[in-house]
Amino acid sequence: MNTSQFPAAPGDDHAVLVLHGLSSSPAELRFLARALVEEGFVTHTPELRGYSAGTGHVPMEQWISAAVAEFDTLAARHRHVSVCGLSMGATLAAAVAQQRPSAHALVLLSITLSYDGWAIPWYRFLLNYAYYTPLRSRYRYREHEPYGLRNDALRSKIARVMQRDGISEVGPASIAMPALHEASRLANSVRKKLKSISADCLIIHAIDDETSSPHNARYVVANVGASFLRAIWLDDSYHMITSNNEREAVARECALFLRESAAASASCNNPTPVISRALARRLRQLAAVARKA
Repeated sequence: MNTSQFPAAPGDDHAVLVLHGLSSSPAELRFLARALVEEGFVTHTPELRGYSAGTGHVPMEQWISAAVAEFDTLAARHRHVSVCGLSMGATLAAAVAQQRPSAHALVLLSITLSYDGWAIPWYRFLLNYAYYTPLRSRYRYREHEPYGLRNDALRSKIARVMQRDGISEVGPASIAMPALHEASRLANSVRKKLKSISADCLIIHAIDDETSSPHNARYVVANVGASFLRAIWLDDSYHMITSNNEREAVARECALFLRESAAASASCNNPTPVISRALARRLRQLAAVARKA
């Protein structure tokens, strides 16, 4: 299994399992992974058999098992392990957190529980039925503009790369129907068990997401079991927020949340103060707001 891993300095004890989108590759998370390493985290962006591009097709239960195995490997080496995902990778990250309550924090970027954004074709719902027809082995959903990108120059570049290579840093040019079917099953499974997630949770979503509408993020905010919860809305991005105009802000907020989550945990488990009183007070305020939301 090929993986992309950015090591940090010896002694770092917080690793982040970073999961890419459906039928894509770790390349779409390269900027975020490097930014987290620069902030002192260890990042691991694996390819998963049957989920990543070019690895065939397997049931979504095997996606979860593969991701959980990656989590367990990190947990054997690091004191804290958090999980982060983009798009359907965020949904898969939530599934990992459901199976591993020991996950320190959960970061959901453009989470996709339903393909309901403004650029999704009206006939998208029919694909669930078409899966049970001969179209199952022939149909592929073709990605099209805006490719999750609000930046015109980058969008033009990605269009050329997709036409030439069939995949780009923001995902594949097309997705096979079996993968879409399993993604739908994964989303349904995660949606039913959101209350079981107790890890600190950060949600970042674009208000103009063309693939998964803001309803996806709002649903998680309303139903996740996390007591320390933060939702951030972006106004200059589309779906691929790790590659878009606000990718620096996304990386910065991810690192800040992971750091605050670790600090809050340390202050609860250690009678010796390890953070300032002002920061501790701010963390308690954020948690209180999240519980009332």
